[in-house]
Amino acid sequence: MAKIVFSFAASHTPMLALEGKRWSERAEDDKKNKALNLADGRFVSYDDLAEENGAPYGDVATEAKFLEIEAASQKALDAIADRLAVVAPDVVVIIGDDQAELFSHANMPAMSIFYGEEILTHEKHLTPQTPGWVGTVMKGYAMDAVHSFPGQPQFALELIRGLIDEDVDVAAAAKVEDPLKAGFGHAYGFIIERLFRGRAIPVVPVLLNTYYPPNAPTARRCYDIGTKLARIIEKSPSSLRVAVAASGGLSHFVVDEQLDHKVLNAIRCKHPQVLRGLTRNELNSGSSEILNWVMAAAMSDGLSNDWSEYYPTYRTPAGTGTGIGFATWS
Repeated sequence: MAKIVFSFAASHTPMLALEGKRWSERAEDDKKNKALNLADGRFVSYDDLAEENGAPYGDVATEAKFLEIEAASQKALDAIADRLAVVAPDVVVIIGDDQAELFSHANMPAMSIFYGEEILTHEKHLTPQTPGWVGTVMKGYAMDAVHSFPGQPQFALELIRGLIDEDVDVAAAAKVEDPLKAGFGHAYGFIIERLFRGRAIPVVPVLLNTYYPPNAPTARRCYDIGTKLARIIEKSPSSLRVAVAASGGLSHFVVDEQLDHKVLNAIRCKHPQVLRGLTRNELNSGSSEILNWVMAAAMSDGLSNDWSEYYPTYRTPAGTGTGIGFATWS
């Protein structure tokens, strides 16, 4: 039978593909954001956030702090890449969120599994109005051009058919028709580009619609499907050694340390009721990527969370930024 031998979770914020001294460029976009998500479900402008909170993070939203967190984060990513190299899995199941890169509002499934031979990334079209930092980040996301990575069709089909047998309605995709128009995005490209170190490890992408109502799955649903996926993998007639990856998170675009610690503690202590109980309000916008961690945690219940690191990264004095997090299970 197949076996999950290693799991990991990693933030994929643009800051991890951008030099720390340039994080202030990303912060400028925060100040233009009219819909910053808060854990109580509200969306506010940066000016409203600053009026409500003041500027409590001015002493950490500095280049010196950015460089400190950049170094620590890159060290953490290297540690995951090292362990992945040692484990040498036969396939990696990457749980990520599609942000209108492969799918669109014309058809946005709550969950899809890709079973094609070839995973093609979407080449991001840049315009003269595109902020300068975006071009650099697209390289780290493998979206600066069309990149091809190997899929694992047979195993992906086992997961799809297994979920159908478990009464989970899951969408299925097998082809990227024109990657200049639509293809795989940052959640998948970052993991492969940053952590695979050039190795052609077959990938099964699980695409969650975390971002776009009305059919974003609940935390409860993500956890329960993760449990079923683990069971399906255990029943596989193959002898594949499987790694599971959660891409994205933690809280953003307003850092919520309380939420992030709640998630990390629940993973560490194996408290599924906490993960399943995360609310819609807590999981709006960027913070919705925590759902990828929830599904990975459920799939990794047979392993132990043996390491995690967390850096609340405030880009602006008012508190915008990302809760940068990393975790492994073995």
